Amino acid sequence: MFFDLFTNFIDENLTMIRELKTLIAVAQHGTFAAAGQHIGLTQAAVSAQMKRLEAALGVALFERSGRAAVLTKRGQETLQQAQALIALYGTLGAASAGQEAATRVNLGAIASIQRSLLPNVLAHFHRQFPECRSRVVPGLSLALMNQVDAGELDMAVIIRPPFSLHSDLRWQPLAHEPFRLLVRRRLTTDDWRALLTQQPFVRYDRASFGGRQVDRFLRDNHCHVRDVCEVDELDAIIQLVANGVGVALVPQPSALRRWPAGVRAIDLKEHTFHRDIGIVHRASGQLSKPAQALAALLTQVAAAEH
Repeated sequence: MFFDLFTNFIDENLTMIRELKTLIAVAQHGTFAAAGQHIGLTQAAVSAQMKRLEAALGVALFERSGRAAVLTKRGQETLQQAQALIALYGTLGAASAGQEAATRVNLGAIASIQRSLLPNVLAHFHRQFPECRSRVVPGLSLALMNQVDAGELDMAVIIRPPFSLHSDLRWQPLAHEPFRLLVRRRLTTDDWRALLTQQPFVRYDRASFGGRQVDRFLRDNHCHVRDVCEVDELDAIIQLVANGVGVALVPQPSALRRWPAGVRAIDLKEHTFHRDIGIVHRASGQLSKPAQALAALLTQVAAAEH
């Protein structure tokens, strides 16, 4: 009972922290739409967050007239309090002078990185910092980025988002991975356009950044596909193709030396598009020494695999 109440308390407060950060973004950018574009949310999502925040605080934060987000007097007071609270929140857990570095590093990672890059990196890390613990959190890129922004993770290895990062977040590139058309080996033609329009299509989940890239490629090249399945897990997509369910557009990981038996990858030539993999983290001054070392190891191992 107590654990459930405590968990709910933590969840509710982390939600309000995110909403306060959104409030600050709205004040900086002037409209819900502009704020949403900056922080990676839809206008509707920003509006919903602000309504929840108003309900929780019991005050009207905005004047409901026109498109501009004009703060009320109480809204302006709340904004100042939010800025102070977020600044204080960012210092929680920071080591004081003379104290030892944090004993745990919280790292988010998309599934493909957990299978390829991460095991070797963590092995090096724990040899270098035997007193430290690490926690790996799985998830989609957008959710992991938001957890870094909220202070729940020290860093995350994700697909680069199709929008600008929040001003207090940093990006370190790791890999530039080309997309290929993956087909069953018995399909002998290399005409990717014909294969996409004539074969069933296994779609990379549109909720992910990589899936959004696939969706944009299909629109830009006027390819009308017949979806048969939508999956986020790349290994599952590869197996579905091998089993003859359909064809798929998937990134070729840097660590991949050859595709599994039963499938082959078709080069899209001049139409090739890429996904960028990298580390997102808060400003380096907010990272512990072990966290900084882990980020450096990720960069070194990724470079060695190219």
